[in-house]
Amino acid sequence: MAEIFELTNGTITVKVSNWGATITSLLVPDSKGNVADVVLGFDTIDPYMKGKAPYFGCIVGRVANRIRDGKFTLDGVEYSLPINNPPNSLHGGFKGYDKVLWEVAEQNKGEKPSITFKYHSKDGEEGYPGDVSISATYSLPSPKTLKLEMEAVPENKPTPISLAQHTYWNLAGHNSGSILDHTAQIWAQHMTPVDPTTIPTGEIIPVKDTPFDFTTEYKIGARINEVPGGYDHNYVLDCGEEKDGLKMAVKLKDPLSGRVLNLFTNAPGMQFYTGNYVNGVTGKSGAVYQKQSGVCLETQGFPNAINEPKFPSIVVQPGEKYKHIMLFEFSNE
Repeated sequence: MAEIFELTNGTITVKVSNWGATITSLLVPDSKGNVADVVLGFDTIDPYMKGKAPYFGCIVGRVANRIRDGKFTLDGVEYSLPINNPPNSLHGGFKGYDKVLWEVAEQNKGEKPSITFKYHSKDGEEGYPGDVSISATYSLPSPKTLKLEMEAVPENKPTPISLAQHTYWNLAGHNSGSILDHTAQIWAQHMTPVDPTTIPTGEIIPVKDTPFDFTTEYKIGARINEVPGGYDHNYVLDCGEEKDGLKMAVKLKDPLSGRVLNLFTNAPGMQFYTGNYVNGVTGKSGAVYQKQSGVCLETQGFPNAINEPKFPSIVVQPGEKYKHIMLFEFSNE
């Protein structure tokens, strides 16, 4: 049964569902102690199950982002995937991991609460080869930190695996309108440019002197009009300081509330997506989410990496373990 579970440590309260391993709500205080829900979503699980969410808060896979023409070849075998974002396959297909029920494997309460979801992905599911065992653990390891650990083990065939967490953030509060006044700093000196169907061209180019340069803190809306359609691009996380095996990916800040989110990860890339396709979705407490009312910080393997030999490989062999960690640290300035 699809349910919503709550983890709280007195400072942060996060609600997550076993439907799509989805974050539905995250309450965090500002410097004055005012608490706001900083993620877009719905009050109940029903709209998620009915497909009303443009990937709000969920985990996407088996391969996040786009695969060119929904095709790839592995060990001499060509695989065809659902074309759910024509002409490409997006976020695992028509029924990716965001649209399935995960098992609740473990739940811990107390001052460091956590919950673990598990899912068994079958050979041939949405066109992908091999059985894969997947787990996702959300925890609150310290007062202002949310941690997500995603693991996947192929059981019998090599297969591409690249999971992503697809929360739409608005640090002013989910119902506060545009995120174009937020600032972002991204620890990436390069990005992967895309063709008109949003598939990477295969190049890796410097962001310097382009509207994609967030190596220093910059207002998201300042140059967005120079980017046709808005930001929906993969950044090469290549200059963040390491901390416990994780590197700094991005700092997001809302100037009004002073809320800050620092995201650390062990993934090679991050899709920086400004919610350009959100179009009048009615969410929590009747809030209507319009274009660019949330920003996604999807750490990931590079899009279409399975077809780009120059990109870091996303193929995992049977018995090997894919491990993807995200650490969300909240603070105030």
